[in-house]
Amino acid sequence: MPFPFFYASDIRSRFPQLRSGALLLEGIDANADATPEISRFKRIVDQRLAGGSETEFAEIQAWRRTFSAMGIKPTRYRCASEALLRRYRKEGALPALHPLIDLCNAASLASAIPIAVFDTSTITGALTVRLAYGDEVYETFSGETEHPDPGEIIFADEAGRAHARRWTNRQSGLSAIRSSTDRALIVAEALHETAESDVAKLISRLDEALRTIWPACLVKTMELR
Repeated sequence: MPFPFFYASDIRSRFPQLRSGALLLEGIDANADATPEISRFKRIVDQRLAGGSETEFAEIQAWRRTFSAMGIKPTRYRCASEALLRRYRKEGALPALHPLIDLCNAASLASAIPIAVFDTSTITGALTVRLAYGDEVYETFSGETEHPDPGEIIFADEAGRAHARRWTNRQSGLSAIRSSTDRALIVAEALHETAESDVAKLISRLDEALRTIWPACLVKTMELR
């Protein structure tokens, strides 16, 4: 079940502190009960938020610095984990969408690390984290299309589709997980001081949770370049 996922060399050189992990899974469905695993992650985030706002977390502060370095105002465009934490802190819950999305959202809340989840059936060829040329097509969740700014960091496939904009800010509706999804790619990315060990721990916990929720699914930890 191979899937080509890469980082462009200039992304690695520009952000040497980046640490990431990825899981490729096959054989999932929308009928599984992920509640027990989600509850475990939520207990962790509840404890963390009891000690202070998400803006104080090292994971979030690192992404804010990175967004600023990219010329993106971090209080206008937030990394996905900060946006989730902010909403969860205010509302006390997140909507149930799909067991895989709900699980990954809960894991992102607990770790404060952005997690992207893509339906690989909608991706053409390799998926690469790279600088945008500006002519790529990004589809919003409402079905409208946009073009990323030239030089913006995106997740792009070989058909010129942008599957995420502003790196960890917003995913595309085109590759969103839906009830028919059978095969998915999960990517976690962090830039804080203990990112290497924290991402490894997060990927391991997700791997275990996925195998518990979907005992028959195939899960592969990917080696990233």
